[in-house]
Amino acid sequence: MKLARFLLATCVALLGSSSRASGADGTERVYFGTYGQGPGEGIFVAELNLASGVVSPPRLAAEAVDPSFLAFDPSYKFLYAVSEVSTLDGKKTGGVVAFAVDAKTGQLTRLNEQASQGSGPSHLVVDKTGKNVLVANYDGGTAAVLPILEHGRLRSASSWVTHHGRGPNPERQEKAHPHSINLDPGNRFAFVADLGQDKVFVYRFDPVAGSLRSNTPQFAAVAPGAGPRHFAFHPSGRFAYVVNELGSTITAFWYDAENGTLSNVQTLSTLPKEFKETNTAAEVVAHPSGKYVYSSNRGHDSIAIFSVDPITGRLTAIGHEPTQGKTPRNFNIDPTGNFLLAANQDSDSVVVFRLDPATGKLKATGQVLKIHKPVCVRF
Repeated sequence: MKLARFLLATCVALLGSSSRASGADGTERVYFGTYGQGPGEGIFVAELNLASGVVSPPRLAAEAVDPSFLAFDPSYKFLYAVSEVSTLDGKKTGGVVAFAVDAKTGQLTRLNEQASQGSGPSHLVVDKTGKNVLVANYDGGTAAVLPILEHGRLRSASSWVTHHGRGPNPERQEKAHPHSINLDPGNRFAFVADLGQDKVFVYRFDPVAGSLRSNTPQFAAVAPGAGPRHFAFHPSGRFAYVVNELGSTITAFWYDAENGTLSNVQTLSTLPKEFKETNTAAEVVAHPSGKYVYSSNRGHDSIAIFSVDPITGRLTAIGHEPTQGKTPRNFNIDPTGNFLLAANQDSDSVVVFRLDPATGKLKATGQVLKIHKPVCVRF
C-alpha cells in the first residue's frame, strides 16, 4: 500500500511538472500579481513566445486591491488572488477574489470575494481537484480552506486553523506568521510555512470536506530565527524545500508521502560567502526537470542556483544571477523549463532570463517589462 501511494504521488508530481500544450502560436500566457490599489492597477497579463523568449507588453487583466499572489484551478478556467489587506467590509480580515479567465483574450472577469479568515493573506493554492482554495494569512496567524462552487465562485471558509507562538527575532517573530500554504502531490497533506515560529506545519487535508486536521508529527522545525517563508516540492514528490527569509537559507527535506512527514536533510545559504550586507530570501522554485532548485535574494538582488542530487535531494550551490532590479520577491519558470521571469518589486520591473536546461544557468535576454510593484508570476 505504501509503495502504491508513493508511485501514485510520484506520477502525479511528474505529470504536474511536465510541459503543458502551448498556444497555437507557440506562446504561453503569463499573469502578474502586484501591489496595486488604484485605477488601472491590479493583475496584468502578457504572452511569452516560447521560441524567442519575447514577452508581449503587459496589459491590465483586472483591477484588484493588492492582488499579491495568484493561483489557477487545474482547468485554468479560473484564477484566484489574495487581497492582501488588513480589513474587509469592516472586519479584520483579508480577502480571496475569484476571477473567470477568458481563454481567448486572457482577460479576467471578477466573480466574487470571500474573507480569508485572517488579515494580510500572503499566499494561496488551489487543490488538485479544483474544489478548494487554501490560503495563508500572515498577519492574522491563520490558514483557511474556501470551497469553490460551480462556475468558479468561492464559498465562505469551511475550515481554518490558528497558529500561536513566536521565535527569537523580536521584530519579525513576535507572533505566528503563516507565510505560505502548499499541497503535496497526492493532495492529502497541506504544508504551512510559519515564519514566526520557525516551523513548517503539516495538516491532513480532506478535499471533499474542505477540512484541515493536524498531522502527527505536527510540524518540521528549521533553525531558530531562520523564518521559513515559501515551500516547494521536487517534481518527483520525494523531496521538498523551504526558503528561510530571515536566515537567507534553504532547507531540504526528505518527504514521506504515506505519513506526510518531512525529515531535515540539509540547510545551506542562498548567498555567496563574500556577501555580508542585509538580505532576506523570498522564493523557492524547482525546475520542471528536477535537476535544479532556485531561490531569490532581496538585498543581494539575485537568483541563487542549486543542482539537485536525484538520490538524496541534497543541494549544491552552483552560482548566482543578478535580477537586474531591486527586491526580487517572486519569480517563476515557464512550463517548458527554458525561461525564468523575475519580479523586482522595488524597481517596478520583470526581467526575462533564458534558462539553460543543461547547466541550470541563467542569462538575461535584455527584455525588461515595466509593471508597478510586481510580486507574483504565474504561467
